[in-house]
Amino acid sequence: MVQNPNSPGLTLPVSKRDRLQGSLTAPIILVQYGNYQCPRCAQIQPVIQTIQSQVSSLCFVFRHFPRSHIHPHAQRAAEAAEAAGSQGKFWEMHHLLLKKQHALGNGNLLEYALELELDANQFLREVSGHIHAPKIREDYQSGIKSGVTQTPTLFINGIEYKGGLNLDELMAVIR
Repeated sequence: MVQNPNSPGLTLPVSKRDRLQGSLTAPIILVQYGNYQCPRCAQIQPVIQTIQSQVSSLCFVFRHFPRSHIHPHAQRAAEAAEAAGSQGKFWEMHHLLLKKQHALGNGNLLEYALELELDANQFLREVSGHIHAPKIREDYQSGIKSGVTQTPTLFINGIEYKGGLNLDELMAVIR
């Protein structure tokens, strides 16, 4: 595997606190640090979905890494994803935000919440009250401690992956 020799590896173990698809006991755990305004995060999403469909023994974890100094809407979008998650629709919002990353203003986020048939009052209360900011901050800090400097950054079984972000290269490492 192409890995970063200077990376300390994944410092926060994957657990129930994470947003994940698959089993925590899966033999392959793929962790992505990303943000919803990052074009490369949107580009890698279909690759990850293809890997998930082809590798049943995989657990995919998404951790927030909002780089607000570069992407001013990333923090609020992460909070919107978590607010949707509290209503059982994290992954639906996750995919929608990546698909529509060119429109992540407050009005857009509410529009997406309504599109997903979320309780709008609860959603607005959680986003405007920054209820999920501590979890997002914990994700971000764990990324910093793990050597993350850009998005997307991937870890495969705790080791930072530094190869190409295309299906062939990722599948070669995962299989």
